[in-house]
Amino acid sequence: MDRTVTSTEYVETSPRLYPQGEALSSGVSWGAVIGGAFTGAAFYLILLALGAGFGLSVVSPWSNVGVSASTAGAAAIIWLILIEIVASALGGYLTGRLRIKWALVHTDEVYFRDTANGFLSWAVALVISVTFLASGASSMMARFEQGGSPAESAATASLTDPNAYFVDTLFRADRVGSGNSDASAQEEAERILANALRQNEMPSEDQHYLARLIAAKTGISQPEADKRVSDALVQARQTEDTARKVTAHLLLWSFLALLMGAFSASYAATIGGRQRDHMEAV
Repeated sequence: MDRTVTSTEYVETSPRLYPQGEALSSGVSWGAVIGGAFTGAAFYLILLALGAGFGLSVVSPWSNVGVSASTAGAAAIIWLILIEIVASALGGYLTGRLRIKWALVHTDEVYFRDTANGFLSWAVALVISVTFLASGASSMMARFEQGGSPAESAATASLTDPNAYFVDTLFRADRVGSGNSDASAQEEAERILANALRQNEMPSEDQHYLARLIAAKTGISQPEADKRVSDALVQARQTEDTARKVTAHLLLWSFLALLMGAFSASYAATIGGRQRDHMEAV
């Protein structure tokens, strides 16, 4: 008696369609990967905004926003790791659950493919999040520069220009203080201090000139001005060293958080894929 062969039996018993027992479909389900990546990135940004609302933003793309480097404590670091794990696990689970079913593929190969798809989902989500945060930071900086006055824009440009310090040295005079305004004197002092921090030392002529400038503007004696310059330089170096150490500390914790996120996405993808394969048609 003839029996109708179902499509599932035809797929499983037709060696011409699947040579050597391999499925013709790709090992990467890009639709599921991209869907899981966008979901993970969106959920990460939502949790990041929630943490910023509670004052737990460890790293902010905008200047002077969020927890400062000196006050970033254990709670902020734990939140950074937690949101990375949760968002990555959600994206990885959806990637495994939404993928196609690989027919006639060994169980170990299915497990490897789910792990790889989950890792790809985490990588794409990371790129999406970084791109969004970088574009947001660029937009905020552009609005800040457009909203400032021309004098403020020129002052900011002069502070960031490394040649501005050398231009100042060309116009130094023996008599200081009487012809310069307080704003220009402070900007010149900032450039001298920035140059000293870049070179890790302040030349003696710069220190003497800065002390004479401070003495002329404040009315203090020359020895007091020299001591003020030395103390300010020491404090600036200590602040720079502290910021460098805190930045390195945050980068190490960020590395740990990203590593745990990659593992969470890969493992969650295997769980979602296993549940996908065990689903029966109703």
